[in-house]
Amino acid sequence: MLRRDEKMKILAGDIGGTKTELVIYEGEPGRFEPCSRVHVPSAGHGGLLEIVAPLVAGVRLDAAAFGVAGPVRAGCCTTTNLPWKLDELTLADSLGCPVRLLNDFAAVVLGVEELTTSEVHVLQVGERDPKGPIAVIGAGTGLGEGIGVPGVDGLNALAGEGGHRDLAPRNGIEDRLVTYVRARIGGRVSVERVVSGPGLIMLYDFVIAEGLAPEQREVRAELQAGDAASVVGRRGLDRSDAACTRALDLFIALYGAEAGNLALTVLPTRGLYIAGGIAPKLVERIARGDFMEALLDKGRMTTVLAQIPVAVVLEPRVGLIGARVAAMGLGKHCA
Repeated sequence: MLRRDEKMKILAGDIGGTKTELVIYEGEPGRFEPCSRVHVPSAGHGGLLEIVAPLVAGVRLDAAAFGVAGPVRAGCCTTTNLPWKLDELTLADSLGCPVRLLNDFAAVVLGVEELTTSEVHVLQVGERDPKGPIAVIGAGTGLGEGIGVPGVDGLNALAGEGGHRDLAPRNGIEDRLVTYVRARIGGRVSVERVVSGPGLIMLYDFVIAEGLAPEQREVRAELQAGDAASVVGRRGLDRSDAACTRALDLFIALYGAEAGNLALTVLPTRGLYIAGGIAPKLVERIARGDFMEALLDKGRMTTVLAQIPVAVVLEPRVGLIGARVAAMGLGKHCA
């Protein structure tokens, strides 16, 4: 139990396959400030406690929450791209405080409404209903989706695996795309296969294979030498290569179409947010119009979706912010 003159200390973490960021915050609900932080590559560490222990040495925590790239069930998670097994009880015993694990996109759901106007780029103002649900979609290494449903104590964040839904072609080129990807992977084609960093490379290969644009020898050399998705994205943005430009056009349209599918499923009248690592890099391209055109291209439901607020999340630490919200809530109930 906190004394009247005692400040609360909470630990928030964003745990991904590439990096882990942890921050200790001090203060009171609505007025927390970071007092120590660690940001390290995840690979090479045997588990989360190995990273946490030096940061929290000598610190009495009131609560901790971690957004984790993987499914969380009954307080346990085996991370998708790391050989880590996490569970709330073990972490709580080691940290000496209540702990909550939540999927990384559940953390994003909690974080988006903490953002300022400068940390989002509005694509469609819509008609916001503060009592309605929100939805989040974000392409990066994969394609994540999450939902926020209003509850008594704020948003209840629900993580899903909607990125693994079947890819539904909308025209002849996308019909051929599904056939091409199915042949490449030898089975069912999900949206994530094309709306993700690896998906952008898949789309480039499709453009070349279908003869939709010619391949330049120097571009192929760049793709083989470095981060292929970044090469396609950069050359597609500056339009310095026809094949990369066509691949990026396909990517934007497919991304918008899936965002529209999520919006139809949830009807997020409180807001639809485009998060993940890719969207901020492409925000100027996304804002040109064809992303929203694909999102709204839903026949009789177009007028319904036209009323939903839509924005791109520019703040890269939105998941960490969401973990902080979760830790604050946990600490408040335990105080």
